[in-house]
Amino acid sequence: MKSDELSELAASLAALDFKSIEPHLLSLDKHLILRTFIDGGYKIGELDTKIWITIRSNKVAHAFLRRGSLVNVARWFTYIEQTHPEIQEEIKAKDEAERAKKAALSKAGASYNMGLQDTEKGVVTRFPPEPSGYLHIGHAKAALLNDYFAHELYKGTLLLRFDDTNPSKEKQEFQDAIVEDLALMGIRPDKTSYTSDFLQTLYEYCMRMIKEGHAYADDTEQETMRDERMKGIASKNRDNSVEQNLAVFEEMKNGTETGLKNCIRAKMSVDNPNKAMRDPVIYRCNVDTPHHRTGKTWKMYPTYDFACPIVDSLEGVTHALRTTEYTDRNPQYQWFLDTLKLRQVHMWDFARMNFIRTELSKRKLTKLVEAGTVWGWDDPRMPTIRGVRRRGMTISALRDFILKQGPSRNIVTMDWTNFWASNKKEIDPIAPRHTSVDVINAVKAVVINGPDKPYTEDKPKHAKNPAVGTKKVAFSKNLILDQEDVKLFQEGEEITLMSWGNAFVRKINGSNPITDIELELHLEGDVKKTEKKVTWLSVDGQDLVKADVYEFDYLMSKDKLDEGDNWEDFVNPDNCFKVDALCDSNANDLKEHDIIQLERKGYFRVDKPAKDNQGMVLFGIPTGKSK
Repeated sequence: MKSDELSELAASLAALDFKSIEPHLLSLDKHLILRTFIDGGYKIGELDTKIWITIRSNKVAHAFLRRGSLVNVARWFTYIEQTHPEIQEEIKAKDEAERAKKAALSKAGASYNMGLQDTEKGVVTRFPPEPSGYLHIGHAKAALLNDYFAHELYKGTLLLRFDDTNPSKEKQEFQDAIVEDLALMGIRPDKTSYTSDFLQTLYEYCMRMIKEGHAYADDTEQETMRDERMKGIASKNRDNSVEQNLAVFEEMKNGTETGLKNCIRAKMSVDNPNKAMRDPVIYRCNVDTPHHRTGKTWKMYPTYDFACPIVDSLEGVTHALRTTEYTDRNPQYQWFLDTLKLRQVHMWDFARMNFIRTELSKRKLTKLVEAGTVWGWDDPRMPTIRGVRRRGMTISALRDFILKQGPSRNIVTMDWTNFWASNKKEIDPIAPRHTSVDVINAVKAVVINGPDKPYTEDKPKHAKNPAVGTKKVAFSKNLILDQEDVKLFQEGEEITLMSWGNAFVRKINGSNPITDIELELHLEGDVKKTEKKVTWLSVDGQDLVKADVYEFDYLMSKDKLDEGDNWEDFVNPDNCFKVDALCDSNANDLKEHDIIQLERKGYFRVDKPAKDNQGMVLFGIPTGKSK
């Protein structure tokens, strides 16, 4: 081999496709027949190190080498392994990090020891979303697990394929949002494709199935077809001739009146106990809505169940990981591969993420958006990636929570508690502390022995984390406090004004609501002995910031809907609460997406910062505990 070919060899051997690397391994084996080292010298060289590490890091190449068919490469590889342990340190460090990651996930309750088949031959997974809505947390699990298996566990390939064969529901807007949300979660597909790229190919496969007697055209009315499938009754069209079926298929392709009345069904079974196997529809007409990528080129489209196994096989997917809702359709998937004699694909089912009082059906979420029940797909009450992010979920906490669930098949309905508790662990150490007072019934307080002139002091934004920085706290005679705090005061009682010190309550005016009070500072008092420690704001010495502070409840009023329940009857009408508040002047510096803690009130995400004398908007972040 020439020197330039040897230099390119390491890159060539990094591929996880055996067919790609086999010729390079054979060339290397031939090159080493009369050589101890790759460059022909008498000691290990840079090329030996680089190529050895590449092979050792590539599970496909390493597994093939262990079979012993490449005698010379195996001799060279073993010699370096035994005599030069120093070049293995990098790999050992990576292996140790991977073992630690797996151990952490296992300790948290997730097991990734699934025994996937033929992983030594390379792993290619795929995430095939339909661009008919925004990604929700159920999709996030599917995307993250496919990414984790492909890139973290097996150093393989992840495909993103848009299942875009239903133009009535799909939009470019949704497609763009999916790409953005995956990037936001740190998921970087190695390749992006579209089922619509395969429409001609899928048409040809359907034509072949009709010709081989494996599919037929059916104009049975939809309700009748559904009833016949449930009862195991054959369609009147099941035994039509191949010529009849091909003629109707051509009518469908042209979108004629006859074509619109028909669909194509796979001739699998009439009465299989698994109803997914009872002659499913594999092609249908759609002439009303142009496709967002192909326009009006096609007037009929394949179903997901028909297209998915075919395109998976053609695109080189090795392992189709999908949720247990597809379990009944796995035999159907296999039937298509077998009938069309396509390359086999291994399947693994994992449980989808279900949460109490939450709907994850895109059809239902779409209806909530279209009905104006929520503000949009990124509404903080929505279980979409954008929704939980807008409510204050960090991406690192989202990834960690989902990966800890693992690929188990056990179906459970989770409370949101752990979801948000994991987020609190991320934000609590770094969220700067601010102070707010509710505007409604705010209580004026005069500090009778307070400072003659307002002044400010620098205080830490986070008492336990100096790295968060400092803020200006204003002090003066004139304060405001929350009504909820003051109505618990008693005259003569000693309280603590947080970040200032103790004070006696000397006078309380009004009741239900209290209008104003008088306080007398007692800074030498022991803050540990007071029962009530309250937040406050000086109205002098700073410009207070107006804020619309939102808290949200569940969208659904019932933990889990029963069969027969009409989900729309259980949409919670009282799921959004707004309070007008005033915040300390430091809030003027906050930016969109900043996460803060309003002391004694909780954590909040800045949805809209204060700008041009307009107040800011804050969204409450759940912490996993009920208030």
